Amino acid sequence: MATQRWTCEQAWEWQKKNPWLRGCNFLPSDCCNRIALWQELDFEKHLETCRRELALVRSIGYNTIRVILEYIVYAEEHDSFLERFERFLQVADENGLSVMVCFGNDCTVPKNANYRAPHIGPQEYDWGYHGGRKNSPHGSNPDAIGYSILDEPDLAEIFFNMVRELVTRYREDKRICIWDLFNEAGNNNRGEISAPHVQRIFDTARACDPVQPLTSCVWHDCKDFFRSEQVALENSDIVSYHCYGDYLTNVRFIAEMRKYNRPLLNTEWLHRPFHDTVEEMFPLFYLEKVSCWNWGFVAGLSQTYEPWESMWRRIDAGEGEDIDVTKWQHDLFRPSLHPYDPKEIRIIKEFSALADADWARQQG
Repeated sequence: MATQRWTCEQAWEWQKKNPWLRGCNFLPSDCCNRIALWQELDFEKHLETCRRELALVRSIGYNTIRVILEYIVYAEEHDSFLERFERFLQVADENGLSVMVCFGNDCTVPKNANYRAPHIGPQEYDWGYHGGRKNSPHGSNPDAIGYSILDEPDLAEIFFNMVRELVTRYREDKRICIWDLFNEAGNNNRGEISAPHVQRIFDTARACDPVQPLTSCVWHDCKDFFRSEQVALENSDIVSYHCYGDYLTNVRFIAEMRKYNRPLLNTEWLHRPFHDTVEEMFPLFYLEKVSCWNWGFVAGLSQTYEPWESMWRRIDAGEGEDIDVTKWQHDLFRPSLHPYDPKEIRIIKEFSALADADWARQQG
């Protein structure tokens, strides 16, 4: 049983066996959040949206998607959730898309007066706010500590059972390319609090002996990591990171991450108001062979084309001269399925075709 982190040699061998991975963080446009996607309510309708939009994902040259699961659906609709997850994988596979699966998440809000507890059933959303939430993890509570179910032992057991069951079930499934175990550990002032949770999720997944690599991103600075991020980095088979900065920021991030001598993944990028654009970043990722997943695809109920609340705070304080809120933050397509900017799609297709030609030559 492979209970140890991959060696650098094993990590590079994995990369040699796979094409350049490029895709998006995916949520169908008719879902305001991830509960809406994974729960039983209206799943057939949402799956049809997935069929349509995942076909569009493949048509522009992408070959993978990243999805984040929700423990509450697993906990309350266990058997039917597993069936729905399998059907989702089938639709992705029919469109030639591998799936990166993410479990844990520190993009959370505190349990304060504005807290909206996750629940099964109709999902509420607020118009005009990033993520469809006025009370969001992106600046609504700058000084508070985000809540995590992993801080509660009983709920944590359900969560880790989900990790164990899914990784075991799909440990050799080629439709899943990577297990991205924890999203942005330490975010929302959780700092060191999540470090034990990150270690446990790696231990849990690795004990299942998956053939796919395990990873968890560093995200807030390319050098000054929180302890939770350090634990993620120390356990990751391949190195993943998030960077929404401009071109020079991305170049510096890549240079710093190269020091770990492992394949690199940027699992969240594209932030036009911060000058993180398709025109500059996608060719950079191609040249550097950094696998990449931009945030968002078709603009919809989650409204991730809207700015983070932290950006509005800066603007209101007169400090946002460098933020261009005339542009969408994330997403590549309008609700009509027309591109937000046709030039972006041409660039994605061009460099995806180059990558496919590279891969064909490599395979002989």
